[in-house]
Amino acid sequence: SKKLALIAVSNKLLKQAFAIAKSGNPYDASHISVLKLNN
Repeated sequence: SKKLALIAVSNKLLKQAFAIAKSGNPYDASHISVLKLNN
């Protein structure tokens, strides 16, 4: 359902924002994930 999809997307964004805040590193829009490089 639409509501479930919105909750899933917001949860993903919240986890990403929390990870950035927890790491203490400034946000870098040009960062390339190590996981993406391995594929």
